[in-house]
Amino acid sequence: MKSYYRPLAQTDVARPLDAKTLAGGWCWFTHVEILQRGQPSQVRSVVEVPSDVMARLCTPRKPVCGLDLSAPELMGILNVTPDSFSDGGQFEGRDESLQQAQMMIEAGAGLIDVGGESTRPGARVVPIAEEIERTQPVVREIAKRLNVVMSIDTRKAEVARAALTAGASLVNDVSGFTFDKKLATVAVEAGVPVCVMHTQGDPATMQQNPIYDDVLLDVYDFLETQVEYLSALGISRENIVIDPGIGFGKTLSDNLILLARLSLFHGLGCPLLLGASRKKFIGTIGKAPLAQDRMPGSVAVALEGVAQGAQIIRVHDVAQTRQALNMWQAVTTGDYNGA
Repeated sequence: MKSYYRPLAQTDVARPLDAKTLAGGWCWFTHVEILQRGQPSQVRSVVEVPSDVMARLCTPRKPVCGLDLSAPELMGILNVTPDSFSDGGQFEGRDESLQQAQMMIEAGAGLIDVGGESTRPGARVVPIAEEIERTQPVVREIAKRLNVVMSIDTRKAEVARAALTAGASLVNDVSGFTFDKKLATVAVEAGVPVCVMHTQGDPATMQQNPIYDDVLLDVYDFLETQVEYLSALGISRENIVIDPGIGFGKTLSDNLILLARLSLFHGLGCPLLLGASRKKFIGTIGKAPLAQDRMPGSVAVALEGVAQGAQIIRVHDVAQTRQALNMWQAVTTGDYNGA
């Protein structure tokens, strides 16, 4: 029976001498939770963990697109769409999108994620030419005027190719490279990192009745399969970012289960991205029906993700998240360097 090892991530300033550093970052651990399908979980010392598993849990994550993942990075969301669930239509024009990108950079985003197709529940598929028309000019303008790493948020090979040509340097696919088989080839040919996300179904149907045997382990197995697939194509594991896909084909309960044990995904040996900003479950729990009113809940989820070692946090509210993160780091370490 397959065993899954989840490091019990800690950030306390009193660190035991035998503690292991998680993924070369700010968390440490002395114990793991061992999970098996249909069995009660067990907590064991790290001395009982196989050496290959420990290597993936402890190996420092190398920079992605020059971003140092030994500290948390913020990915700012830039939707150049008329119908995204939270900010549709706000940043469609080149001037508006450039201004928003600059504001997010000044607020502390190390990465800007440009998307031209809404993947909210019930969204339609945008034709390739239309998606390119939305995204490529924006990517080109930002690349020309601002010094920032950009990712292209797309499921389509030709959209990614156009954005990479314009100045993007990472491909972020919400379908986990299952929607368009040519997309992975584009990334390989361009020699760029990728982000592979889990989703069940497609945006049009994903929230109708998502069902899992074990959502945590099912998502892990999917990501493991896709990491191996991408590695076989020639993308090194260090250049594959993984995302459990909060809110994509998941119920409220599914989302909470994934967040409570988010550190499990470090076992894949890849940088970990968390994207939960303004999602519906935050509105439900936080009693905020409107997406723009979900900033406080989004920040709370982001900080828990960082407490479990997530290296990249994808957010709408960059300034507020950066302020909260700076405070979290200061009070967690008991130190502030004035940066």
